[in-house]
Amino acid sequence: MLLITGVSGGLGGLVAGHAEGRDDVLLGTRSPDGRPAARRVDFDDPASLPGAFAGVDTLLLVSAGYGEDDVVTARHGAAIDAAERAGVRHIVYTSLSGDGDHLPYALPHRWTERRLRASTAAWTVLRNGLYAELLAALAAPDADGRITAPLGGGALAAVARADLAEAAFRVAVDPAPHTGRVYELVGEVPLGGADLAAAVSGTYEPGDGLAAARAAVAASGAAPFQVPMLTGTYSAIAHGFLDGTGVPRGHLRGLLGREPRPAVDVYARAVG
Repeated sequence: MLLITGVSGGLGGLVAGHAEGRDDVLLGTRSPDGRPAARRVDFDDPASLPGAFAGVDTLLLVSAGYGEDDVVTARHGAAIDAAERAGVRHIVYTSLSGDGDHLPYALPHRWTERRLRASTAAWTVLRNGLYAELLAALAAPDADGRITAPLGGGALAAVARADLAEAAFRVAVDPAPHTGRVYELVGEVPLGGADLAAAVSGTYEPGDGLAAARAAVAASGAAPFQVPMLTGTYSAIAHGFLDGTGVPRGHLRGLLGREPRPAVDVYARAVG
């Protein structure tokens, strides 16, 4: 039996879509609300986890980010502890690409990977690149078609979230061949500001730098922990750390068995 966590979220929901009609997959969410094959899984309530993980052979642990480092590591630690006690045999974890080590939110992912390596369960790590859909939020064109995000001359090896979901499901339904593997799932064609502008027939006119970007994020109503997350993402792109050249390529294509979706098309649709 496979349990997919976080199915109410963007990535987990897409993974769950691949499980329709299967009776060997359970869906984990904080609010099952009577959904078929759904179990309550709340990482902030460890008492919910033993029952949720009962009878589960494989756990697809979708990262429970969106919090301070100590909050996220506590969530993941509680999940892995409970999975071990429940006798889960294999844990597949959706992590962050290796070239993302400079990002402010990398630490919980690396901590979780280290915890998995010490686990009594078998494990597989899927190091996901940043979503092409995220670029639509970070670098959306304004009403005049100008992209002013401070991306400098850098580029992002963005990935279609749907491709990451499909790859995760493929691994999770047959995890044994992937035991102990770490896959770098980044885009094959990195996208810079000029590429994004061309995709929407706009112009790339970088703004007033990271300080201005930080102020804009803070003024947008973002949670305090999100301000350094988003500003740090701009900085890592601009300084050339997220273009995919620092990690192995081709893992995503190999897991999918086909060419990945062009990230630039995903971006254009998202902003359009």
